[in-house]
Amino acid sequence: MAAVEYLMYGFKVVFEPANFFWLTLGSFLGTVIGMLPGLGPATGIALLLPLTFVMKPETALITMCAIFYGAMFGGSRSSILLNIPGDGSAVASCFDGYPMTLKGEAEAA
Repeated sequence: MAAVEYLMYGFKVVFEPANFFWLTLGSFLGTVIGMLPGLGPATGIALLLPLTFVMKPETALITMCAIFYGAMFGGSRSSILLNIPGDGSAVASCFDGYPMTLKGEAEAA
């Protein structure tokens, strides 16, 4: 029963307006950084870490997670569309995604 209470508390924290704003902004900034060739999720967090120095711990963790996952998504976009992986985990997307882009199936990739 305690697990359900903790889960509900976590949802309450995430859906606070300030945390939800930083979640959205962090995912957007992470996607932009991830789309830049050669910059991956770890670099994105390192570049945007000073943003979190003045935040509450919960907000800072939410923001860093959003940056990380946004950068992973953005890295797959550059590897699929440009055949330039942003980090090591996006290399596999180059093998299948870029040939699909050349055939006009980039949205499916």
